[in-house]
Amino acid sequence: MGSDGIEIQHGFPHAETVRSAITALYRRLSYDGVHAFAASVLPVDVAFSDDEDPYLGVQRVAREMVRHLRLPDARMIVSFRDMRHAGNVELAAGPEYFIELNSRFKEHRRDVGAALSHEVMHVYLHRLGLEFPGTRDNEILTDTAAAYLGAGWLLLDAYRESSAATQKLGYLTPEEFGYVLAKRALLFGEDPSPWFTSPQAYEAYTRGRDRARRDERRPPLAGAGRLGRHRYARDRRTGAASAEAGYAFEDAGVVFPCPTCCQRIRVPVRGRVRARCALCRTELECDT
Repeated sequence: MGSDGIEIQHGFPHAETVRSAITALYRRLSYDGVHAFAASVLPVDVAFSDDEDPYLGVQRVAREMVRHLRLPDARMIVSFRDMRHAGNVELAAGPEYFIELNSRFKEHRRDVGAALSHEVMHVYLHRLGLEFPGTRDNEILTDTAAAYLGAGWLLLDAYRESSAATQKLGYLTPEEFGYVLAKRALLFGEDPSPWFTSPQAYEAYTRGRDRARRDERRPPLAGAGRLGRHRYARDRRTGAASAEAGYAFEDAGVVFPCPTCCQRIRVPVRGRVRARCALCRTELECDT
């Protein structure tokens, strides 16, 4: 997991997989299960001082991740090793799980929490029996789950890019991390931006937040902008689908993604309609 000293990919190339991951979390955890994570891991809980023993400190932070994810019967045994990636976890039956972190984290301790948020999330999803086919998509699911369930803001804060050094942990782009965190913020009314120590992380969060807010202003939602409404009216007359907005017309109805959980919703085309997402319980005002 992770990259260091390489060119950073930007934008939203994994957007479809990220949305599928959010939907999968709701389907596996349920509405109540997702809302059990309304509070994020706080910076003070994963702070790592320069004079703290690295082996004792990394176990302390791992226990905090276990506590946050409600894995009381799981024990994380963390060690350091020279390797290419930031971390690795051995997934087994438990209750002990062996995590290896890159040896550089013995010195760069501010990012230990970020690395562990990803690796412990692997354990959490493994226990849930939730995975995507293929290594790439499964890693995207892990990053998305970490961010959406309150620990992954640390992964975005570990993103730093300058002429002197470049680092990004995780498989999502910085903007995609920002998008997932903004989705979470819109759901729980929690603003993670004061926690960012990296200026680049804050900038990526704002770009992701802009995209998340656009999800709530796309037709057939009543809050759609004028240009979107005009395009929707034209497409409704012709029966065309919009890949950008994500809607499609079928059998006198329109199908579109829920702006909260990204599940597809179908409502009749008959003007003003109020819909309720059966998965995340979001009430939606639509103008179809």
